[in-house]
Amino acid sequence: MKIFTVGPVSMYPQTYEITGKQTPYFRTQEFSEIMFETDKSLLNLLNAPEGSKNVFLTLSGTGAMEATLINLAKADDKFLVIDGGLFGHRFVEMCEVHQINHEVLTLEFKEELTFEHLNKYSNQGFTGILVNIHETSTGQLYDSKVISEFCLKENLLFVIDAISSFLADPLDMSEIGADAIIYSSHKAMALNPGISVVTISPKAYKERVVGQPVKLMYMDFNAHIDSMTRGQTPFTPAVNVALTMNDMLVEINKNGIDYKIEKTRELALDFREKIKEVPQVEIPEFPMSNALTTLIFKDNEAKAVHKILSEKYHLMLTPNGGELADTVLRVGHIGNHFKDENDEIVQAVKEIYSEGLI
Repeated sequence: MKIFTVGPVSMYPQTYEITGKQTPYFRTQEFSEIMFETDKSLLNLLNAPEGSKNVFLTLSGTGAMEATLINLAKADDKFLVIDGGLFGHRFVEMCEVHQINHEVLTLEFKEELTFEHLNKYSNQGFTGILVNIHETSTGQLYDSKVISEFCLKENLLFVIDAISSFLADPLDMSEIGADAIIYSSHKAMALNPGISVVTISPKAYKERVVGQPVKLMYMDFNAHIDSMTRGQTPFTPAVNVALTMNDMLVEINKNGIDYKIEKTRELALDFREKIKEVPQVEIPEFPMSNALTTLIFKDNEAKAVHKILSEKYHLMLTPNGGELADTVLRVGHIGNHFKDENDEIVQAVKEIYSEGLI
């Protein structure tokens, strides 16, 4: 089965070589040096401001989102949450669970986020904004500079879930003034699930982390940041994932982040051009991440097409749930993929319709 999902993704052979070995003991200077190198690489790839801190969490991306909210939110906060789909809505649910004051900016499917949307919330006492910069359930990539402009104008904490966007789309932490960026091992890094990272700006670290009371011991950012001064985590990390992360970052740094992003962009654009040959499918007009292409099936046949692609052609695309389950499939472009695989997917979809399989 070839997978074109957006996490986990198709991995590279070099990763299998590491994950297939005995997990080493990690409370060693050798492992600490690997973590120091990984820490430095991630800060450089994000162009994080000097003094930024990384928190390495043995959690899924959703766990890291919740950990970020728990550690950075204060009792007097009022957050604006951008809810454009399933993943944006998770921040809403977390605010509700933890009784954090918030309001929701809801976007309908195909509705593009604009500065006008945000500006309606000016001067209303907000202290921060929560957004997953790539709404993975719809494919829309929000304009980080537009959100940054609004945060700067309103003096807001700027928290970004970049789990499916990191290393697939340009994201410059210093340029946009982000206070926290969340990402995970099993997306564009193309590793096993297991480690999520939160990069925190110096301002957010000083004003929102240092000295804050512990709310959850396992997720306490102060403990994690303190442990990283010696290249360690407070508790047992996903050791093999940490090793493959370092290995992958060394590989990425050989050519640079711009090269990696451009290769993903080329793959996405190639697929989007080729899928135009299938009249039963359209792609949305809003900006999409390089990480995936959203396919809208005009006759609500997404579920049927997904089933046939997986069972007959052994191609696993990403299905949708909820209101978009019958209309949308998503094709991932992150991981170990090539342009000839785009031809394979397009040809399979063509055959499904030409042979009357649905």
